[in-house]
Parts: sequence; C-alpha cells; structure tokens
Amino acid sequence: MALAAAIGIGRFVYTPILPLMVEDLGMTRGTAGLLASANFAGYLAGALLAATPVVSGSRRRWLLAGLTVSALTTGAMAFVSSIPVFAVLRFTGGVASAFGLVFASALVLVMGGLATGPPSPPDARSAPAKPWRSSKYSDRLLAAAGRSEVSAVHFAGVGVGIAVSAVISSGIAALGGGWRAIWLAGGGVSIVAVGAVARLIPDRSGPAVVTGSRPHRIDRRLAAFVVAYGLFGFGYIITATFLVAIVRDGAHGRAFEPIVWLVVGLTAAPSVAFWTWIARRVGIARAFALACLAEAVGVAASVLQTATAVLLGSALLGGTFMGLTALGLIGARRLSTGDPRSTLAIMTAAFGLGQIAGPTFAGLVHDATASFVLPSLTAVAALLVSALLALTTHERTS
Repeated sequence: MALAAAIGIGRFVYTPILPLMVEDLGMTRGTAGLLASANFAGYLAGALLAATPVVSGSRRRWLLAGLTVSALTTGAMAFVSSIPVFAVLRFTGGVASAFGLVFASALVLVMGGLATGPPSPPDARSAPAKPWRSSKYSDRLLAAAGRSEVSAVHFAGVGVGIAVSAVISSGIAALGGGWRAIWLAGGGVSIVAVGAVARLIPDRSGPAVVTGSRPHRIDRRLAAFVVAYGLFGFGYIITATFLVAIVRDGAHGRAFEPIVWLVVGLTAAPSVAFWTWIARRVGIARAFALACLAEAVGVAASVLQTATAVLLGSALLGGTFMGLTALGLIGARRLSTGDPRSTLAIMTAAFGLGQIAGPTFAGLVHDATASFVLPSLTAVAALLVSALLALTTHERTS
C-alpha cells in the first residue's frame, strides 16, 4: 500500500500524464525529461537525508509524513502551469517517495525479523568467513521478500499503483477530463492510501534510530553492486518515463496507451515473488543479472514500431524492474552490516543518480533526433553493464 501510493502513483502517474501535458502546455520532451529528473533528484536527496541522524524518531511517523507529502504534491500539480513550480513540486514529491521506500522497506524488514538481531551478517573480525558465504542468510532474506505476506504485498504495491494510475488516466480521459484531473485524482487516491497504511502499521513499529553498530564498510564487491544498481536505475527509467510517449509517437492509437501502461503494472505486481524464487535457485547476483538481460530486451523492444513488440517491452519492463529493485536491496543488505536504513539509503541514492540522468538525457536526445531509439539503446547498454557488474559479486551475494 505504501509503495503503491509513493512510487506507483506518486512517481509513475507522470508517465501516462506526460503526453497530455506536452500537448496542452507545448512542452518539449527535454523539458518533460527535466521535470522527471527533478522528481528523481528529490528522490536522491530524500534517500541521503533518510540515512542521517537528522531523521530520528519513529519509522512509522516518517513513513506517514512522506506518504502524506507525496499525495499532496501529486494533487497540487493540478493547480499550476509554471514549469519551475512543477519542478519544485516534483522535487518535493521525490523526497517524500524516497522516505516512503526507505522507511516502508525498513519496517518490512523489522516485521520479518530481519532488520535487527539474527540473521545479521557476521562480523568478519569475530567470525570465520565461511558463515558469511553461506546461503542461509540470503535465503532468509529472499524468503522474506518472496514468501512473507507482508513483504509480498509491500513490493507488489508498486505494480498495483501503476495499474491504478493506468485506470485513473484512461477513465478520466474517456470522460473528457484532462491532465489536471488525473493529477488531482492521483493525489486523492494517495491520501486514501495514507489512511490505510496508518491503520495497517501499528504504533509499536519501532524508532528510526541508529543502533550504534559499527560503520558500514563498502568493499569492492559492494561498490560494484551499488554501481550496478545505479546503472539499472538509468537503464529502466527512460522507458518507464517515456513509454506512453513512445507509444504515441508510434501512432498506435491513444486507446493503446493505457493498455500498455496497465500491462506494466500487472506484470510488476508478481515480479518480486518470481525473481526471488529464481534467486533462491541461482543466487542473488545471477538472478539480478538475468533480470537485467530480460529488461534490456524489453527496453529494446519498446521502440520497435509494432504493437506486439511494444507489449513485449511493457511486459518485460514491468516484470523485471521491481524484482531488480528488491534483489538489489536484498543483495546489498547481504553484503553489509548494521542498521538496514543506511544500506537501503545508499542503494536508493545510487538508484536516484541513475534516474536523474536518464530522463534528461532521453528528453534532450529526442528533441535533437525526434526519436527515443538512441536513448533506449543507451539504456540497453547500461543494463548489460549492470548485469556484468552484478556477476562479479556472485560469491558474496549468493
């Protein structure tokens, strides 16, 4: 529910709205990309802030605050027309969505008994290397993400939110409403979700305090995994931001646009369970690499001028990006020690850098070439490099 509101709607409702705003306001695709990047810059800032002692107190309180701000900034997009104001709202919404991801994910780990106490990775100074390389710890993390009801609902929320945004946008468009009505409806649905999250998460969820564990040490394998995660962020976000615009450029008909976006949401919902199932059999790093390869195929297919290819690209995008998100967080947690909030924030920050660069790059290249082919092929290359980097960490993340 939290990720449905903060990410599925708060971040991704922009994708089906974008072509309508471009037409009504006369925005270039470069400007549209900059607005997307403003949101992801806020996401990066929020991730970094969430890792600092400044954000102290209840995880639950910070989560609810982030979700509320995300909902309000989403709805506020309906009342302005200024590009700078749009950028401020999207930046603020990005900060809020990062809080939603970091604190909701940390709470899920706590509920699963994985954020504190066992099965924390052993300290290399006080335990032999063998247990660190054992599969038991990662298996328990994978089980939490793939089998726990709380975790399954948590990660599936992004796909649900995307599907909801597809239904909202197509329904309002069918009734003759414009982009402002879609933003307002997205904000309203998100506010309802805040109330649901408040009821579902008890007050005893625990404080967001640093536990006093020794500082994180980022070795070469963890650094490679962080870079791989950032490249994944760049590789998926171009298609995730401009997919509906790509469909419109391809003259497939406007009725096809919500179908494509709905496919993304429906395939995203079960993807975490699927990819964690794969990871339990081949290891986290190999599963991450396989998902990157599948997503690369999807990104390439999305710019082919056939309906079948676009649908395939949509399914592969939706069926991988949340699985990759979960595997990335699990793999990084496997490689680190201490409070999970710091690890989640570091990974989210790397992810945010990739997301900032992607839409701006794609929008500017489209303005110069009138095509998303070159940006999409660049994204494919980033995903392939991400897969290779992930494979270098196989011994430690599997």
